[in-house]
Amino acid sequence: MQSPADRHDRHEYPAHWEADVVLRDGGTARIRPITVDDADRLISFYEQVSDESKYYRFFAPYPRLSAKDVHRFTHHDFVDRVGLAATIGGEFIATVRYDRIGADGLPASAPADEAEVAFLVQDAHQGRGVASALLEHIAAVARERGIRRFAAEVLPANTKMIKVFTDAGYTQQRSFEDGVVRLEFDLEPTDRSVAVQHAREQRAEARSVRRLLAPGSVAVVGVGRAPGGVGRSVLGNLRDAGYTGSLHAVNQAFPEDLKEVDGVPAYHSVRDIEGAVDLAVVAVPADHVPTVVSECGEHGVQGLVVLSAGYAESGPEGRERQRALVRLARAYGMRIIGPNAFGVINTAPDVRLNASLAPEMPRPGRIGLFAQSGAIGIALLSRLHRRGGGVTGVTGVSTFVSAGNRADVSGNDVLQYWYDDPETDVVLMYLESIGNPRKFTRLARRTAAAKPLVVVQGVGSAPQGHAVRATRLPHETVSALLRQAGVIRVDTITELVDAGLLLARQPLPAGPRVAILGNSESLGVLTYDRCLAEGLRPSHPLDLTTAATAEDFHRALSRALADETCDAVVVAAIPAIGEGSPGDAELAEALRSAAAAVPGKPVLVVHVELGGLAEALSAAASTAPQAVGKAPGAAGVAHPHPRSASPEHRLVERLPTPEAERPPTAVAASDESPESPTPEGTRLIPAYPAAERAVRALAEAVRYGQWQREAADPGKVPEYDDIDEKGAAQLIGGLLERGQGLSIGEAETCELLDMYGIRVRRALPAPTPDAAAEAARALGYPVALKATAPHLRHRADLGGVRLDLADEEQLRRSYAELTELFGRPEELRPVVQGMAPRGVDTVVRAVIDPAAGAVLSFGLAGAASQLLGDMAHRLVPVTDREATSLVRSIRTAPLLFGWRGSTPVDTPALEELLLRVSRLVDDHPEVVAVTLEPVVVAQQGVSVLGATVRLAPPPARDDLGPRTLPAY
Repeated sequence: MQSPADRHDRHEYPAHWEADVVLRDGGTARIRPITVDDADRLISFYEQVSDESKYYRFFAPYPRLSAKDVHRFTHHDFVDRVGLAATIGGEFIATVRYDRIGADGLPASAPADEAEVAFLVQDAHQGRGVASALLEHIAAVARERGIRRFAAEVLPANTKMIKVFTDAGYTQQRSFEDGVVRLEFDLEPTDRSVAVQHAREQRAEARSVRRLLAPGSVAVVGVGRAPGGVGRSVLGNLRDAGYTGSLHAVNQAFPEDLKEVDGVPAYHSVRDIEGAVDLAVVAVPADHVPTVVSECGEHGVQGLVVLSAGYAESGPEGRERQRALVRLARAYGMRIIGPNAFGVINTAPDVRLNASLAPEMPRPGRIGLFAQSGAIGIALLSRLHRRGGGVTGVTGVSTFVSAGNRADVSGNDVLQYWYDDPETDVVLMYLESIGNPRKFTRLARRTAAAKPLVVVQGVGSAPQGHAVRATRLPHETVSALLRQAGVIRVDTITELVDAGLLLARQPLPAGPRVAILGNSESLGVLTYDRCLAEGLRPSHPLDLTTAATAEDFHRALSRALADETCDAVVVAAIPAIGEGSPGDAELAEALRSAAAAVPGKPVLVVHVELGGLAEALSAAASTAPQAVGKAPGAAGVAHPHPRSASPEHRLVERLPTPEAERPPTAVAASDESPESPTPEGTRLIPAYPAAERAVRALAEAVRYGQWQREAADPGKVPEYDDIDEKGAAQLIGGLLERGQGLSIGEAETCELLDMYGIRVRRALPAPTPDAAAEAARALGYPVALKATAPHLRHRADLGGVRLDLADEEQLRRSYAELTELFGRPEELRPVVQGMAPRGVDTVVRAVIDPAAGAVLSFGLAGAASQLLGDMAHRLVPVTDREATSLVRSIRTAPLLFGWRGSTPVDTPALEELLLRVSRLVDDHPEVVAVTLEPVVVAQQGVSVLGATVRLAPPPARDDLGPRTLPAY
């Protein structure tokens, strides 16, 4: 590397500046610092740049770099002179550098906070967003080195580079002198620059996934000569699905005279394939994968689906093999799904891609499905496939991704794709781990604002194959934060399918008011009880009696849908017996036609599977609509059973399906002919075999609808004139310089909180009875005497707190009782504190989690929060609307609002306190934990009786830095 002479005035190589990025077209590149070892790469790169680009860079003809230029552009001190290169396959495709400008009156080498910046991008890679990515990274490097401002001189004709600067979103100044455009801009992130960065990230990552899901050509590497085996199975699945692109079979062991396998052209290597290959499905042993990846990279393959096992899921050796796999693929600009993946599916008619181990292509539909687990992916596809059949385009799958070990492409990437995918209306995800919760929450909030996002989140530790950052937050807290972001959190894959079926084609309910009708009083009452349990507002069930006809159902449903006090309808139906009773097909058609007439409210059916209503509901979607009272001509639709692809799949298919786990079915409301696919706007009436399943899905839809309406106006983070942000920063900096990286003292805690308008009621130490009496005289009676030893702190139930001591006699008597019961004063650490107004004791906490970010929590003090876990949580910064909902989110919230005739307390003052704590943590990331306990919320005002604050060097914020792919 570098000789001592070369680096005596240099910082060590900053390896943390290395990063992989996704470019505008979905390809990847690696960004890293330029070193003295890059001279040959720099020369080769410059030779491939056009004369015009060189002219734009140097403002004059500059055909080649001199030796002096090469030395200058490869020798950096990584402080005042920094150069970064974007590379693919180890070769430069673009460079950027900055040189710090000397301050006025100081030598040119003196540090300053401004630097000149310049770019050069190889012509073949212009338009891919390389310069924009390099600008983000060089700006982050500059901020780290104390540079706050960039200046760049650009020729007016160089419109592409001018656009890179002007589109970045930073605060700019622009001037024109001597025929040159001079741009100056501050490097401090702005709302606009962050928005630009996130928008570019979304477009790039979405396109990178699109290249994997809609390839124009696919090569399956590892196709066996004999039937069976993973590679041969995937090849058959692709062919049987009717894949519309070019398909190739690859195996280095093919005989020389073998020209095709199962009608597909056969090759020894990807290199032998004429023409482009967009996607390679790799199904070879792990030891052979690196060779395959290199061949794919050299041939220009855009992405890989690696089905091969033997990686991180197999232990430390496999984990290193997985890291090497990602490094190799990214070096060639390729992204990976897997390894140990189940595969990907795209049902779009112009693609029809089944690059997976699923032997049956799912029906085309509007649901995007993501599963990290192959077994769960099989189960989900099977349940969606068996949900009733025949309703193309309604509850089928648009795309399916099984990420396996998700070494590269993760749920975050696929969310970026689904966010603006016009073929996907509902997103269902099974997540065993969340690699970047902070980013996932941000993406989930944006996605949920556009379309429903339903998630099952694994509870235990992450699978061995998943490299994720540990979070200190409980599972319940993470779930609460996901709900805050608009995620519909469910607990089982059954609930995942139930909710997805309802959301796929039913409108969102406008509120929680539910009408219940049916021909079974008992089933109606069960449904009514479940609605109450889920927080809905059901009307008394309308019993149509077992003698009800199809016309009776039609009239009752029509009236319920027309009722302005009804937001949704649940129909409870049992098979009718006797002459004149409606047939299943007749009843299904009656419900369908009534629902079609009033399209604005959701309709669900709870049925008892003693007859054929479920099948009739499905059949109604594929038959021509008929008048109420006349049965359709077709009785049902065949249900093809997926053939087994693996022992795992066979196990899923053999499992018995109890009633509560049977997949829901549906009837579509449409006026289209049966031969055409279900059209846009078709309404699907889902039918559930149990009341609790139907009502749970409806309740989730109600809550999501409420969230979506509130998300349109999320509120604002209020400003407070009395906050001393600068003074707090100085205090925090001084404390950290003195090495106070843990809990700070009481005096410093009170001083810091006071700068944010949070007043802590004084508590004076009382090491002796005389000191206690003196403290009480200073504070004024009545007072409280408290033991602050860790095992007694905030434990009034143990007798460690004595309240309302009116005079010195009561104080001394209580002091004696405490020491007699619990030990010597030095063990008890007693304090005296002035009495606060009576109210409700609460607790406010804020903590910075390394994975999820800053979280604000609230609950009632004591058993409610400690024993029952009744705490609500929000991500910081909290808006005024979020503070209001936070206070009302706990189960014990009625105690704050006059429960059973008690006096309501000052919740606006409580909300203001929450907002001030949020501001403190958001403004100063060095504040890693705050606890206010107890906070007494009285009829007027709040009183903070105890407070602790922990400081530490600020944790890394990868969500604020430049765009990068996760490190391998």
